[in-house]
Amino acid sequence: MYFSNFFDYLSKEKKYSINTISAYKKDLSTFHLFCNEEHDIKDITKVSYSIVRSWIINLSDSNLSPLTINRKISALNSYYDFLIKTEIIKVSPTKNHKRLKVQPKIIIPFSEEEVFSVMDVFENTFEGKRDMLIIDTLYSTGIRRDELIKIKLKDIFFNENLIKVHGKRNKERLVPVLPTLVINIKDYLEFRSNIKSVKENLFITRKGLPIGPSLVYRVVKKYFSKASSKVKISPHVLRHSFATHLLNNGADINTIKEILGHSSLASTQIYTKIKLPKIISDYKKNHPREINNKG
Repeated sequence: MYFSNFFDYLSKEKKYSINTISAYKKDLSTFHLFCNEEHDIKDITKVSYSIVRSWIINLSDSNLSPLTINRKISALNSYYDFLIKTEIIKVSPTKNHKRLKVQPKIIIPFSEEEVFSVMDVFENTFEGKRDMLIIDTLYSTGIRRDELIKIKLKDIFFNENLIKVHGKRNKERLVPVLPTLVINIKDYLEFRSNIKSVKENLFITRKGLPIGPSLVYRVVKKYFSKASSKVKISPHVLRHSFATHLLNNGADINTIKEILGHSSLASTQIYTKIKLPKIISDYKKNHPREINNKG
């Protein structure tokens, strides 16, 4: 069914990340198993849309969210588009499929006070300095968790106050670094120099190995659970906090777009929705009628 060719295509030509390819493998395997067990179809290059639709219904009955189902169908779309591109099939069975409606999900950012309070609680040890730098880098630059993990020592340009970030599909961009972050990087590097490591990653464990996604998540969860009562606490919330706080303080949305590495402005505009509560608050606080009523 040309799976290996498809995954090679995603990796070498489309430059998809290992995590994305792994998710696609799982989704295609799940669909293949469904077609085999429920419809006695062993070759998914020959399915019709009615089969795809029955899979969608099955996924929905399993209480998967529309967002998750859309992601799985996206994997099918990419697979069948590849088969068309390589002239294995002529028409995709998902050609006329419409994405399921998804309720927009707004992530509530941390407040500036919550972030500042976290920055004062780290111990003066290697792990304390590393954990502080993880949180400071996420908040000061707005980069993604996977981008943080990939930072190499050679990616830091101290004289220019810049970090080279390796984003989705290996796209590189330069992200500005605050002077306070530069100080914290240098401080951490003094502790890092005492750890024996052959790796060039900026962030390492006490054993000298590159840190992984779960460690970054645990660090953020550990410190912000003490400073915030928010239900959702994750590295991605720090990315949202970065963008929201810049917007609230007057930064241009196009500047934020470039720093975040978004390919289109539409991805960045979600943060203008987060800004709405502040707009409402400012409106009520500063409108003459409200001021007179209080007086």
